[in-house]
Amino acid sequence: MMTTPRFLQGAFAFDGQGLDKPALLHPTLTYTVPEGVTGQVLYVRAGNSSDELATVVLVFDGAPARWLPVGARSDMHVSLRVVEDLLAGTTVEVHYSAPAGTSGTLVVDCGLVEV
Repeated sequence: MMTTPRFLQGAFAFDGQGLDKPALLHPTLTYTVPEGVTGQVLYVRAGNSSDELATVVLVFDGAPARWLPVGARSDMHVSLRVVEDLLAGTTVEVHYSAPAGTSGTLVVDCGLVEV
């Protein structure tokens, strides 16, 4: 079985609008599963430079699907390998949320695979 890895990653500045108001972290953190394959999110790693809790939010086709907290001046790693298959045409976006007035940098590494 052929698999192709894909990565959504980088370091991005953010300004929090509220923990309940996720927003796209950066336009490059978007991926659409190509026709003829199934996608899976393998893992998400993130680090947070701010003094407040931030959240990485995986959004599938416009709907928040996974909320992954990243502690203040901390990091996290979540394995998602067997959680779900993403059908062809599904769009994955990496959003964030943070308390209003919070600013900092999130370093994000989201690993996906096409099967």
